[in-house]
Amino acid sequence: MIENSMFEEEPDVVDLAKEPTLHPLEPDEVEYEPRSSRLLVRGLGDHEMDEDEEDYESSAKLLGMSFMNRSTGLRGNTVGYRQSSDGSCSAPSVRTTVICAVVLVIAVSVIMAIYLLPKCTFTKEGCHKQNHTIDNIYPLATNGKPFPWANFRLPSAVVPVHYDIVLQPNLTTMKFWGSVQITVKVLQATWHIILHSSKLNITKVTLSSSGSSQPKQAELREYPLNDQIAIFAPEALHVGQQYNINMEYFSNLSESYSGFYRIAYNNDNRNSTKRWLAATQFEPLSARSAFPCFDEPAFKATFQVSVKRDSQHSALSNMPKKATKSLADGLVQDEFYPSVKMSTYLVAIIVGNLANCTKETKGIQVSVYSVPQKLNHTEYALDTAVKLLEFYQKYFNITYPLQKLDLVALPDFEAGAMENWGLITFRETTLLHDDTTSSAMDKKRVTRVIAHELAHQWFGNLVTMEWWNDLWLNEGFATFMENFALKKAFPELYTDYSFPNLQFKTMEKDSMNSSHPISLAVQSSEEIEQMFDAVSYIKGASLLSMLKNYLHSDVFQASIQLYLHDHSYGSTQSDDLWDSMNQVINDTRVDIKKIMKTWTLQKGFPLVTVKREGKQIHLQQEPFVHNVELENQTIPASYLWSIPLSYTTSNGTLPFSSYNYLLQQKSDTIDLPGETQWVKFNVDSNGYYIVQYAENDWAALIDLLKTEPTALSSRDRANLIHNIFNLAGLGKVSLAKAFDLIDYLVKENSTSPITQALDQMNRIFNLVEKRGMQTLSARILHKMLQLFKDKINQQKWTSDGTLSEQELKSSLLTFACTHNLENCSTDATKLFNEWKDSSGTKSLPTDVMKIIFTAGAKTESGWNYLLSMYAYLVSEPEKLKILEALASADDVKKLIWLMQTSLEGNTIRSQDLPTVITTASQNLPGHLLAWDFVKENWDRLIRKFHRGSYTIQSIVIATTCQFSTQEHLLEVKTFFESKSEETAQLRFVREAIERIQLNIQWMEKNLETLEKLL
Repeated sequence: MIENSMFEEEPDVVDLAKEPTLHPLEPDEVEYEPRSSRLLVRGLGDHEMDEDEEDYESSAKLLGMSFMNRSTGLRGNTVGYRQSSDGSCSAPSVRTTVICAVVLVIAVSVIMAIYLLPKCTFTKEGCHKQNHTIDNIYPLATNGKPFPWANFRLPSAVVPVHYDIVLQPNLTTMKFWGSVQITVKVLQATWHIILHSSKLNITKVTLSSSGSSQPKQAELREYPLNDQIAIFAPEALHVGQQYNINMEYFSNLSESYSGFYRIAYNNDNRNSTKRWLAATQFEPLSARSAFPCFDEPAFKATFQVSVKRDSQHSALSNMPKKATKSLADGLVQDEFYPSVKMSTYLVAIIVGNLANCTKETKGIQVSVYSVPQKLNHTEYALDTAVKLLEFYQKYFNITYPLQKLDLVALPDFEAGAMENWGLITFRETTLLHDDTTSSAMDKKRVTRVIAHELAHQWFGNLVTMEWWNDLWLNEGFATFMENFALKKAFPELYTDYSFPNLQFKTMEKDSMNSSHPISLAVQSSEEIEQMFDAVSYIKGASLLSMLKNYLHSDVFQASIQLYLHDHSYGSTQSDDLWDSMNQVINDTRVDIKKIMKTWTLQKGFPLVTVKREGKQIHLQQEPFVHNVELENQTIPASYLWSIPLSYTTSNGTLPFSSYNYLLQQKSDTIDLPGETQWVKFNVDSNGYYIVQYAENDWAALIDLLKTEPTALSSRDRANLIHNIFNLAGLGKVSLAKAFDLIDYLVKENSTSPITQALDQMNRIFNLVEKRGMQTLSARILHKMLQLFKDKINQQKWTSDGTLSEQELKSSLLTFACTHNLENCSTDATKLFNEWKDSSGTKSLPTDVMKIIFTAGAKTESGWNYLLSMYAYLVSEPEKLKILEALASADDVKKLIWLMQTSLEGNTIRSQDLPTVITTASQNLPGHLLAWDFVKENWDRLIRKFHRGSYTIQSIVIATTCQFSTQEHLLEVKTFFESKSEETAQLRFVREAIERIQLNIQWMEKNLETLEKLL
């Protein structure tokens, strides 16, 4: 989601001993400050130097500085030494020794004299003392002059107070013009202002003090490597004063999904009339590509937006519309009310033709917008948004601060949704609901996404992380609240296994070397982009869930209410949240900050080993590390966590009763009131850790599952399946024991453990199948069929049952039809042909609709018919199911066409390319094809989606995660290394390589055992 202007070359530097210096020095004055051979990137004066003095090696690397080889002058110079006939070197001559000694004395004297001189400025008149200093190395601006700043982050000498923004997009020429007036306040005296701008053609810059009616022209210098510009004041800027920066500029509407970008859509799916929208997507670093700004989350300000547009279009922004006036040439200008204080990445503007439905709740106008032909699919989202808005205001005890809340379905949008304050943008599939084609799972997805984005109106918008290193404060909280709100406000759509399943997948990622702490220093655009991953979202939410269970619900709620109240309209760090919790707890024996720093500052998670002996339970913790045999291990064995453990035993007085214990040491012991037959830790998967049991404890739990499985909750049963298969992959439990445990599944009826077992067995099947080991893969399918055959045959091709029952049906029938088991494919094909023969008018059960379409796509005529319907239909949920079915085809030519068409963005929108590639890569005919497509189109992919984006992350992982040979490992490594060293070091590239290494390791450890077991 980021548009960057990056030079491939290292930036130039300039030596101010040879080049003219910056204002305010005279052109013939150059200031020198001896630094014991340090070369630093610095500002124009002492007031701009970083207090901690940026590490000079990092600065040197940033500027691409290198020192000449000091031995150059000595190469080939053998005058001072003679070589004897036997090849040995004789001593230097007396003359040479004397000359060297004299030179050495002179050099030392000069160096000492320079070092001992006071700081001074050398001019034509001599040496003059100065009160400020300038170092002699700067990066070069685009005009060849020195640029006065080289840090990635902006200086804090000047801060924004208010923006007046005017934008005029042209949806014919695909250009836009803009002007901005930024009111700034000076905190440290300076001669220049550093802010952000990216790909903007700035034509005019003036600067004036607040209240002055005479703006003065200001010099502008640009440094695209960091998307920064410097504005040089005609006179010094004084502390405490406010100034107005005025700029005019123009640019192109972006062809990617970031900044101010253009969106094409058909006015009516039954014809080819193309219409255009212009919309913004600024998070994390793209506000700078729509208007010059201080584009960092902590630089909060108020914004007043005006939009010039054609009269046939409409405009939306964060705030309600204040006035509309007519302009020349048929244009009109919409002026919006000033915003509350907020970060630049939350500013939003949309221009085009949209329709809406509206409701009011407690004085707040809530509206849902879509393109006109899909307006009848907006009603559910409107009702949901109103209900969630009321729920959050009550839970947080803080009123939503704006007068309106708009939710907009955009026809082409990379992310799932974006929380712009007062103007939330969505993909159509995450906002629109069609009663006839949306399944219960579709409705759940829409509800969850709305819940996530509305939670951001408090967590992220009202209170914002200070810097992107604490992104989890935004995304972890919104993910946590989305699940909590779903459970409380929409219990019919809540299933207790959805979040644990996401947590299990995140733990796989988090156990790798390539993972990262949820709070991590980031100092580049790509490092920031890569923070938008499952660790920030799902692990962040998991830690909050664990903490809520540890503190109890009322204490947790009071803590976040205090946190939001104390930091409203401000910026925070993780410690601010922990301080609020400690303040509410008010117990010196419990230090939440100390506990939680072990989770936020360390990557990975603990493996807790449990051993039951009589009335005692012995505990031990260590890092859970998937790749203990791989090189370059970066998760230290010395890591310790403060772990809020939960456990249940056979002696519980109530069903599913549990106990808590805080493990803060490497090992500890719990004393029980009496002996127990079994013990189960991590009750309901509420903790973010994996448990290893002693042999007798595993035996007791496996026996319990086979004799009385309901003695444990369904989440506990799923947790045991997840833990034992992960431990088998680690070599701490035999694969035979894992297979022994899942034998109980013939008695299982709950969705959570069945879907978890399917996930684990499918992972093994995919590794074996992609190796071409067809006989063994057939045996794995036979084992799975033994476990699930009866349940597959019980499923009906209807939409009856609870959401949990429908999700179980979907999982089982997807498995059966994918592998042509029982009569699944026959039944699905029959239903597809009936639908096709009715010209798509026959109603299909929505929860199995995708399975039916996938069966139909296996034939030439069926695939072609689905493609024609995809272009014809209006319902986004139905179109998504068709697209996934098309990408499941076995025909290689069709898959190639589908991926290429999605990349071009015509028949199939480019937003759906990741869906096409991921779906194709899951099947045997498509998994190598998808990887080849990524390699061949890499440059186009990163232009469209950008190299560090979540989209590229997901594409790379999906197309490589099933490789398990040294040949594929070498191929993937070689490909990314051939792109650039920076590409090879991207975290998701390292993750992809590590996954292949782990697959190889798993096969080497378990293949022989697997063959014997089956």
